[in-house]
Order: sequence, then structure tokens, then C-alpha cells
Amino acid sequence: MTEQRTADGLQLRDRIGHYLRETGLGEPSARVVPLTGDASDRRYFRVMPADGPSVVLALHAGPIEFATLPFVNIAELLRRVPLPVPEVLGHSDALGILALQDLGDVTLQAHLGAASPAEHAELYRQAVALVDTLQRRGAELQSERYVAYRVAFDVEKLTWELEFFVKHFVEGYRGVALPAAARAALQEEWGAIVGELAAEPRVLCHRDYHSRNLMLRDGSLYIIDFQDARMGPDTYDLASLLRDSYVDITDGQVDDLITYFLALKGRAGAEEFRRRFDLMALQRNLKALGTFGYQTIARRNGVYIQYMPRTLRYARSNLEKYSRFARLRELLSAHIEELS
Repeated sequence: MTEQRTADGLQLRDRIGHYLRETGLGEPSARVVPLTGDASDRRYFRVMPADGPSVVLALHAGPIEFATLPFVNIAELLRRVPLPVPEVLGHSDALGILALQDLGDVTLQAHLGAASPAEHAELYRQAVALVDTLQRRGAELQSERYVAYRVAFDVEKLTWELEFFVKHFVEGYRGVALPAAARAALQEEWGAIVGELAAEPRVLCHRDYHSRNLMLRDGSLYIIDFQDARMGPDTYDLASLLRDSYVDITDGQVDDLITYFLALKGRAGAEEFRRRFDLMALQRNLKALGTFGYQTIARRNGVYIQYMPRTLRYARSNLEKYSRFARLRELLSAHIEELS
């Protein structure tokens, strides 16, 4: 592993050693193992003392201010809901470290390959029920104290995400030089999509609710990577979960889980909700492709290439399903053959 330095020049291992000596969370002989991180600049390590439970350290690129970290702010909110999230065990502002409860290594994505159909269905019902709880209790706990209530998926944010797809997938990863007329036509299509999505009543959203951000521990799901929570459509987290780039989920399973979600809310109108869900899913999948392109080209991280075909299939399915997307599909398929 290549060591990285913070603004004060300390290497990652040095920072960990300082933190362990200062806090006593692990003796100097404790094993320190690097973990696979997310798409951010944070690095993660598991500290395994000879005695006692292991701890996960999240190392930021530089010093932090614990009291103002969105992760800490949102963790407090989610514990009030309450939702299952990792406990914050300690921190060092100067070293840029958060110490977190160790939830293990088993994500929902990793577990699904070994799960029986019945267990698969139960875990997804559990995940859907957590979305319902987040939305319902999120409305009751709304307060300016929490950063999630001060930001939203508005026209500007949703448009930025679709332009991110154009810049980093179409132009960056695929190397397409879009003609000015095509770019202008795409902007018109984006306007119609985001105008509808931004106008929907807003609920509290995790923001990145999928199988890699759900950990399985003792048969129960725990939610991680929630620091970007914000207000958005009630279809947002559900679309992230059920049109997840990392997992194959059939239309039948999606229908069943949407029905379950609406039953939890005591609502009817599955057909209209599915239409809104598919619109949200299309936007989410295009944004995901932008992220994968960015990680591949700008960050030299090719691990996300394997998830592009599934994401493109999901996007194509929705482009084919609705006549309103005929023009958008024509524009995109001219440069992305998987969408033709």
C-alpha cells in the first residue's frame, strides 16, 4: 500500500499509531489492516487488539472539525430515528480520524450470492422498511439543527448530476465529442426530467442507499455512508436500492417490493408510483454511470467498469418503457450503443 501524507506531513500509519497511543483503543501491538474504501478520499483501517473488539478508523485527507462533520451530524439524527448505524467511538481533529464501531466485512451485496431466495427477499423487505422509517420519522424530526434538512435534490443538483454523466461517461469514458446541437437537445431533456423530480414533495433521503452501503451483522442490516443525506423525492432511496448498479433485481421483485413499501405507508396507486420510481431510477442510473466513468478515468480506479453493463441495462429498460423518453433514447443511443 502506498502511504499518503496529510497537510502536517504524517503518514497514514503514523497517524494511526499516534491515535492508538493517545486513546488507548488498541495497544501498540494491535494489528492494523487496510480496508476497501468508498469512492471518497477517506481511507479505512481495522484495528484488532489482542484483547477486546476491533475498531474501524476512518482517516480523512487532513485535520477535521468533529463538531461540524456532516457524518457526525447525520449519525446523531439517524440514531434518534432510530436507525441502525455504526457507533462513533472517538475522534482526533488534529489527526483527521474517526473511530467507528466495526460492523464486519459483509455487505448486502456480498451476502446475496450465498443467500437463499427466502433470505434474499427478507433482507430486501428489511431494507425497504428502513427507507419507510427514515422517511416517516425524518419528517417528524425535521430541524435546522441537522444539515440534511438544509440541502435538497433541487433542479440545480439534479441537473448537475446528469451533466456529470455527460462529462465523465459520454465524453470522458466513451471519448465522444458531442455536437453542440446534441448537447443542447440533451439539456432540454434534462430540464423535463429534473423539473418533475424537483417538484415532488420532499422526504429525508440517505442519498446513496444501495447494497454496498448496507452491512449485514447478526442477521440485521446496518446503514453506512450516510453523510450526504438530504431532502428529495420519496422514490430516491428506493430507486437507489432496487435499481442498484451492483445487484441484479428483476422487475417482478421490484413490483413486489414497491407494493410492500406502499403497504407500509398505507397508500395505493402502485402504477403511478412505479412511473415516478422509473423516472427517478433513470436519473440515478445515469448519474451512477458518470461516477463510474469519473472513477475509471480521473481516479484511475477500474473496479467500477464491471458495473457499467448492468447500469446501462437498467437505463435502457426505462428508456424503452416510456414513450416520453423516445427523443432522449435517440440522442443517447447515437453515442452509446448499449442504449440503442
